[in-house]
Amino acid sequence: MLNPWADPGRPTGERVAALLAELTLEEKLAQLVGVWVGISEGEEVAPAQHEFAEPLPPWDELTKPGLGQLTRVFGTGPIDPLVGAKVLAETQRKLVANTRFGIPAMAHEECLAGFTAWQATVFPIPLAWGASFDPETVERMAREVGLVMRDVGVHQGLAPVLDVTRDPRWGRTEETIGEDPYLVGLLGAAYTKGLESSGIVATLKHFAGYSASRGGRNHAPVHMGPREFADVVLPPFEMALRLGGARSVMNSYAEVDGVPAGSDPTLFTDLLRDKWGFGGVVVADYFAVSFLETAHGVAGSPGEAAALALAAGIDVELPSVRCYGEPLAELVRSGQVDEALVDRAVVRVLTQKCELGLLDEGWQPESPAVLRGEPVDLDPPALRDLARTMAERSVVLLDNAADVLPLRDAGKLAVVGPCADDLLALMGCYAFPNHVGVQHPDVPLGVEMDTMLQAVRKEFPGAAVTSAKGCEVDGDDRSGIEDAVAVAREADVVLAVLGDRAGLFGRGTSGEGCDAEDLSLPGVQGELLEQLLALDVPVVLVLLTGRPYALGSYRPAAIVQAFFPGEEGAGAVAGVISGRVNPSGKLPVQVPRGSGGQPTTYLHPPLGGPGGVSSVDPSPAYPFGHGLSYTSFELSGFTAGAEFPADGEVEVSCLVRNTGDRSGAEVVQLYLHDPVASVTRPVRQLVGFARVELAAGAATEVTFRLHADRTSFTGRDGKRVVETGDVVLQVGCSSEDIRWEHKVPVTGEPRVVGHDRVLVTPVTATAR
Repeated sequence: MLNPWADPGRPTGERVAALLAELTLEEKLAQLVGVWVGISEGEEVAPAQHEFAEPLPPWDELTKPGLGQLTRVFGTGPIDPLVGAKVLAETQRKLVANTRFGIPAMAHEECLAGFTAWQATVFPIPLAWGASFDPETVERMAREVGLVMRDVGVHQGLAPVLDVTRDPRWGRTEETIGEDPYLVGLLGAAYTKGLESSGIVATLKHFAGYSASRGGRNHAPVHMGPREFADVVLPPFEMALRLGGARSVMNSYAEVDGVPAGSDPTLFTDLLRDKWGFGGVVVADYFAVSFLETAHGVAGSPGEAAALALAAGIDVELPSVRCYGEPLAELVRSGQVDEALVDRAVVRVLTQKCELGLLDEGWQPESPAVLRGEPVDLDPPALRDLARTMAERSVVLLDNAADVLPLRDAGKLAVVGPCADDLLALMGCYAFPNHVGVQHPDVPLGVEMDTMLQAVRKEFPGAAVTSAKGCEVDGDDRSGIEDAVAVAREADVVLAVLGDRAGLFGRGTSGEGCDAEDLSLPGVQGELLEQLLALDVPVVLVLLTGRPYALGSYRPAAIVQAFFPGEEGAGAVAGVISGRVNPSGKLPVQVPRGSGGQPTTYLHPPLGGPGGVSSVDPSPAYPFGHGLSYTSFELSGFTAGAEFPADGEVEVSCLVRNTGDRSGAEVVQLYLHDPVASVTRPVRQLVGFARVELAAGAATEVTFRLHADRTSFTGRDGKRVVETGDVVLQVGCSSEDIRWEHKVPVTGEPRVVGHDRVLVTPVTATAR
């Protein structure tokens, strides 16, 4: 007779309840933990990895009660994809055979910039997605990444990162999408929707506040008022849940005003569950439960840490069991922890497994890749094409002061700098070659790609191209600068390729645990650039970075900014330099003038900007939303409603015309300014945008339908409110390039709004 919990014809709740009733305490707790088989191998790819890398007991003994999650089968070492899929299938088969009820584990992997696995497509980093202002391409990219992961047996992806950039000195700035919550939310929701549409469980991280750490230091405390937290930090998570359909959330490592997120029931139960209605699974960031004891000091033992996290609403301990095993079991047996809290988490885990088909009678562990038995291509042409599209759309032309670009008649080119001939300089810290591959120097990279030097030679086959490194990305060795200057002196144009090396925990200048003391170019790259600029030769500064750097003191002929553009990135940047690609990227974070002018973002109230009350001017060198093109765009024909109902919407329209001689794309940006409010408001805030592709001479009418809910903010009483009174609508091409503004009264009665408020500004584009 078919077990009721294995019958797919029964309601999910019935099935889960039937199975829960059969489980012992040990079997329940086994569903709330992961196992990371390769935890002790190589250098750290998670914080304090080796501190918790205790030897695992024999597999049969370890998994006899069952297992909730398998941690990073593909992402721990360079494993052939088909071999990895077979290992995963065999691991699942052993698990099912070794347990009383044969419940498979969920397999999760990182997929921040593509599947973090050997031979998988390396996409541009999230900061580059932000520069594209292109949610449609982000969604397609995520869906294709998810399909590849599903093909080899993965169930869950630990992405996207929805942290809003607050201080770019933070090493994980490269993982953020930008400094504006609407941009982060819309693109993050698109990535979430893409993953979920492929069948992969998307995991929103890091909930919440992680990116606002004091001093930009990883894991440092966060001191932020509840209003800023509600209005800047939380909206992207709301958008990804409601618009993207995320089924999982991961906690932040941060402590906000002294309360670690992983022990905060107001965050994970009161807000996420009760107010927002989230019904999925909350997983702990790696070792976050243990950190309640070892780092935050709010627990005195692994058991106490488990009790705090479980009560807060953390359902699953990752990456391996330390707290949710026997330490928690002892507290439950002694009555110090109510078993109902364990049951609550187990129901959530089993419900998700049921929805994925893992509890169905006849479930088989073999993934489609294993069943085919053919070599697996994790970097197929379709994904490379998407990587190329995203890279090309994310490159930002910051400056073209000398009108040297596009570089059509290249005679003698000098390509100099530490990032000129380095493949790793094109990838972020969660790309497999940087994340894991660097620990295996004898293993091939896994994907085909060009360095900037190689791409330039291909892009300019008739040019005489010379090169010199000049210096390392970091360190103080200046011995190569003289050679680089000598090479540059003989050139017609110099491409100075500078930037970051992504790594983990101090092994790079950008990435997790690789924070910056200030925003000067790393190492002696600034000195190299200054000596190059002193020559009587045009210098094009090419930046391959994971964060913005202070550029206010440099005056090159042109500046091209690429945020770790991935495996197709070198060709994309070279294409922009030659003009084959018309740049259309816009800054998702402002570029500071001085290295010490942080933290600041464009989302500041009046007194956070320049003024006569301080000798320090925080104005950026290049503002949020800025980016140049090789064609020109005219915005005209502006119209907007004369009244803005507090419970309705107002339309804002303009005509966008390509007045140049080649096709291109402009990002039309709608901002809101609230001149008088009950609390201080940003000088302006992005409330809508439209990426518009236009042929030379073509025009499109862009119409935004802005709902009054989009003007809401957290008032003095902690409630989100739509206030009445005048607001100013601004349309432009950056946060500083405002082409038109319109004052309109918000009429009617003030309104309190909640999680069900309107989150998006719909946009229509009509050819004219």
